[in-house]
Formats: sequence, C-alpha cells, structure tokens
Amino acid sequence: MLAENFDQSLRGFHRRRPFRPFLVELVSGSTVRIEHPEALVYRAGSAVYIAANGEIHLFDHEGVSRISDVVESTQSA
Repeated sequence: MLAENFDQSLRGFHRRRPFRPFLVELVSGSTVRIEHPEALVYRAGSAVYIAANGEIHLFDHEGVSRISDVVESTQSA
C-alpha cells in the first residue's frame, strides 16, 4: 500500500465517531484487529498497535494489503 493511502486510510478509520473496530490485513495473510483508538499510533507510513492482552503489533505501509471494517458474521438459528 502506498504510504499516503496507508496514512489516509488509518486516519479515516481511527477518527470515526463513534469509534468502531477495524482490520488491518497484512500481505502475509494475517490480520490485526484494531479494538481501541488510544492503543494505535501511526506516522509517516508506520504504525504501532498495543492489543488489550499487551501484544505489540508493528506494521508499515509496505506490509499492509488492506484496511477494512470488521465484518461480524451472523448465524440464524
């Protein structure tokens, strides 16, 4: 992902009010679920997210393939 697109996309999802969790999909195929806006810091194409369990996620624009809304699955009974 281009650095400009990365920063713009993260900013848009990060600043939504009310805040809603979102996913950062990495080129490796793994995902980082951003659950809380205060636990995310980003600047100049790089980001750090600290999950509630203390796990630290470092990612940059080159390692991100997509940033998207969390899609909650619904099952009918």
